[in-house]
Amino acid sequence: MIKTINSEKAPKAIGPYSQAVLANDTLYVSGQLPINVITGEVIQDIYRATTQCLEHILSIVLEAGLQKENIVKCHVYLKDLKDFTRMNEAYDVFFDGHKPARVAMEVARLPRDVLVEIDCIAVL
Repeated sequence: MIKTINSEKAPKAIGPYSQAVLANDTLYVSGQLPINVITGEVIQDIYRATTQCLEHILSIVLEAGLQKENIVKCHVYLKDLKDFTRMNEAYDVFFDGHKPARVAMEVARLPRDVLVEIDCIAVL
């Protein structure tokens, strides 16, 4: 079974892809950007940007009928690794003891020149 998942609480996809796809018992959430859904503002503080990306992910995960604890893997793409410590602080507060596997890396450029983009995999 494959099902497309979308949440009104996360930004609409800016290309030919879905916010998430549920394939059997696994949810694949596309990269989320730190964009305020109401104003369209790109958040330029790394702590707040990380939190916003993770809140978008959570809204999609919840829409699929899962919980934060179902997230098993995240990929964090940073514009600059000097932001790693502050990103990590926000990530730790958000997950509050839950510790999914993770990759964090610096990339040359991100859509809309954001500071961070995060995607995840969650399982039932």
